[in-house]
Amino acid sequence: MAREDAVRCLRCLLYALNLLFWLMSACVLGVAAWLRDYLNTVLTLTAHTRLEEAAVLTYSPAVHPVIIAVCCFLIIVAMVGYCGTLKCNLLLLSWYFGSLLVIFCVELASGVWTYDEPSVQRSDMISLKSRMPNYGLQRYQWLTHTWNTFQTEFKCCGVIYFTDWLEMTEMEWPPDSCCSNQYPGCARHAHYRDLSDLHQEGCGPKIYSFIRGTKQLQVLRFLGVSIGVAQILAMALTLTLLWALYYGRKSPELPPPMPSDDSAPLTVTHGPSGEATESGCIRAPKVWASNVTATPNGHQFEMERLS
Repeated sequence: MAREDAVRCLRCLLYALNLLFWLMSACVLGVAAWLRDYLNTVLTLTAHTRLEEAAVLTYSPAVHPVIIAVCCFLIIVAMVGYCGTLKCNLLLLSWYFGSLLVIFCVELASGVWTYDEPSVQRSDMISLKSRMPNYGLQRYQWLTHTWNTFQTEFKCCGVIYFTDWLEMTEMEWPPDSCCSNQYPGCARHAHYRDLSDLHQEGCGPKIYSFIRGTKQLQVLRFLGVSIGVAQILAMALTLTLLWALYYGRKSPELPPPMPSDDSAPLTVTHGPSGEATESGCIRAPKVWASNVTATPNGHQFEMERLS
């Protein structure tokens, strides 16, 4: 009975861990996709500068293709583990344990290999001004779109201040993407009448803060550590469940035969007799009973009385 309760408890814990694997893997994929979009924008603006190298070092462990592939594979492994736990299949549970061990080793190796502290200073933000003179040119439409997108989403203008556009380009006023309330010609109107309609903060500090790490990156790191701890716990529980199932299915030795009584039927039972289970894993063995009625097997001899 104690073994049945232990198996039932192990199965419930594995169900919960597999559900956590699904949820955490889905969260990692979603946050990584969001970060990858913003990272591409930052890499476009910081191309050929020290900021580009720092951004790659910071976010490569989070958006690396290996990590994305591992999360996708972990979802499939969790489904296999759920089926193996439900059916109490030793083969599926063994494959589940081996897959978790491989995934954990890959995650650990990838984290150690890609971890590096970026060396970036605030003075490196000045190098972003080298990307500004190409704004608005026909052959650099992609760069123009990137500047407009970044300034709109991060609510910034220029590198340090909006006057950077006047210094580094031949423009007489900043782009319209610098306006807090955008409409055609808003930057010209704000430049000559009300400068408060322009974003007062530069994009350089925004990019610097992004490279140093965002809340989304901290969430990814927390999820990565949580997945690793959950994998270790799941592997320990799977080994325990495999041990319980393996030794629970081994048939004990048959008890010695009971002395038969000629006057009563003899019942022979094959298989263990005590551990019937309701946990769904340690199945109660089949019982075959055969009733053998012992009858006197002899010859009756009648003696004739000799007269």
